[in-house]
Amino acid sequence: MKEQIEELQIVAEAWKPERVLEWAFEKFGDTVAISSAFGAEGMALIDIASRVRKHFRLFTLDTEFLFPETYNLMDRVEERYGITIEKVYPLNSPEEQERIYGAALWERQADQCCNLRKVEPLRRKLSELSAWITSIRRDQTSSRAGAGKVQWDEKFGLVKINPIADWSSKQVWQYIRQHDVPYNVLHERSYPSIGCTHCTRAVLPGEDPRAGRWSGSSKTECGLHIIQPVTNPPEAGA
Repeated sequence: MKEQIEELQIVAEAWKPERVLEWAFEKFGDTVAISSAFGAEGMALIDIASRVRKHFRLFTLDTEFLFPETYNLMDRVEERYGITIEKVYPLNSPEEQERIYGAALWERQADQCCNLRKVEPLRRKLSELSAWITSIRRDQTSSRAGAGKVQWDEKFGLVKINPIADWSSKQVWQYIRQHDVPYNVLHERSYPSIGCTHCTRAVLPGEDPRAGRWSGSSKTECGLHIIQPVTNPPEAGA
């Protein structure tokens, strides 16, 4: 499979998002799913997918630290598109994490917190799939600059599909407005990128769109889209 995907990768670069999704759904059926945190890009991709295929799998990593506005948007997505979001939770509840690792782990060791509440849950979910679809764009961060529309995911060992990798933020919002796609109201309050409540703040005028994520540190990614050695987090109660 890896060799086949590497051969297809160059060809897929000429495909529109709809064609990428058509290929993904035809190739993998129910073993491919869209991963979304319901940002602007994610909402545009979900809407495009709904026009390609009525029923498709959609999952999210519920860290249990999300904004109320994000949970509200999830309800709107299920109602509008007639699908059930597959919610993936960390092994430890927030209370268990505090008991094992101490209070406010995100302030002391943000990478470990992200590993526990995002990376490990994603790895569990992807073990059920043959491919996953994301809404990342190349111009979001330096680690995403090399993302292909179709590629082999070395970190998780399956096919990774990024249909709007070559889109700009302007294109995303043009699509949202053109098709009246629902979006997180926090975007209207200077939150261009939305994650967990503890590690997300509003962006000030002139700041980078992702400056509100892990503010005050050099961290720009939670680890889902960075190639790094696989590590196994401690089990609950360990």
